[in-house]
Amino acid sequence: MKKILLAMLLVAAATAVAQTASAPAQPQQPAAQPAAAAQKKEIKDPAEYNAYMGAQGQTDPAAMISGFEAFLTQYPNSVMKEDALDQLLNAYTKTGNQAKVLETAQRLLGANACNIRALAVIAFTKRALVDANQNPQQNLADAAQASEKGLQCLQTAPPPADTKPEDYAKLKAQTSIIFNGAAGINALQNKDYARAQQYLRKSVEGDPTNLRDVYPLALAYLTVGPAENDVQGLFFIARAANLAQGVGKDQITKFGLSKYKKYHGSDEGWSDLLAKAATVAVPPPDFTVKQYVPPTPAEQAADLVKSKKVEEMSFAEWQMVLSEGTPEDAEKVWNTLKGKPLQMVAHIISIESSSHLMLAGSSDDIDAKKADIDLTMGAAIPVRQMPKADTDFQFEGTPDSYVAKPFLMTMKDGALLVKAAPKRPPVHRKPAAH
Repeated sequence: MKKILLAMLLVAAATAVAQTASAPAQPQQPAAQPAAAAQKKEIKDPAEYNAYMGAQGQTDPAAMISGFEAFLTQYPNSVMKEDALDQLLNAYTKTGNQAKVLETAQRLLGANACNIRALAVIAFTKRALVDANQNPQQNLADAAQASEKGLQCLQTAPPPADTKPEDYAKLKAQTSIIFNGAAGINALQNKDYARAQQYLRKSVEGDPTNLRDVYPLALAYLTVGPAENDVQGLFFIARAANLAQGVGKDQITKFGLSKYKKYHGSDEGWSDLLAKAATVAVPPPDFTVKQYVPPTPAEQAADLVKSKKVEEMSFAEWQMVLSEGTPEDAEKVWNTLKGKPLQMVAHIISIESSSHLMLAGSSDDIDAKKADIDLTMGAAIPVRQMPKADTDFQFEGTPDSYVAKPFLMTMKDGALLVKAAPKRPPVHRKPAAH
């Protein structure tokens, strides 16, 4: 099973989004309806009408559930079926029966595949189960499926009957946050960062205080380039650091600072960004962070030559200047080294003969098991003093020539500085007498 990215779902607090539902259309008594109200739903059977109104009139959620379940059983094809299920969904929500809430939402979709409330309830509840690490892969897929259907229905479905335009606009705004958030988390989990940015950005623009989506939006930007994504991600990770509480706040702030320093080259300006993100919901159009551009190897070599005497440099620093520096800098270092005996420690890569060893003097080449020193001894190393390959070796040698790339320094007149101790059998002693 795929791992849910989350770090983010564990760090971010599960922020509850208000339940979004418009009041269902009320059934009408046929005798009371004027002819002009043709679009309104009508119950023509008085017994059916009374059963509906009796269930609707209940104030106790359990009684309302009993009434509407009985109504739906007795009148499964009622014109008010969707309305009854909508009110039943309200009642089950009040009782906290999550299983029945989900079941009723699915029944609502059977009556109307574009019931916005039902889709929002499924998306919200399934994502909450993901947050609780309950069958996260399947529940996230279910939440995303309901969300994508919901976003489509928001564009195409007509408003419910008798719903005021301002109420429907509010419903669309609130459910859009739920749909975009769940769809964005699913895209992030599937490493579809562009779609994750698109969905989560819309959710955050709808609710800028929702850490549950602000933090993953920052991750969607910071996980993949180009540089403009990093800039947006740095703003939203600073925004998330402001919204978070407790241990999560410390973790997000530390993570955000590390990303900022990597991009900017230092922590200069981080406090200003935190302050800005505390009061501004989304980055302004002119928001930017200066990107740190590391010095080139040639620039690093030039700085070395300016700041350090050749005699005080390490072998790795000589190697950098000789292989990456300008001809003038390389010449300065080589003129200091050539023909002068050097005492140093290197790692034995291979023993070509008793008087010829291939060594690595820089840590990078030691890790790569690649020789950067070709040493010829002044005399053959005695068998009893011969070191072993893949061990450190103290020696003196005189630089004679070098090749810049791949770097290899040839040294001659090599000499052992520390003789290898002869192997002896362990000495067994009797315990001292008491």
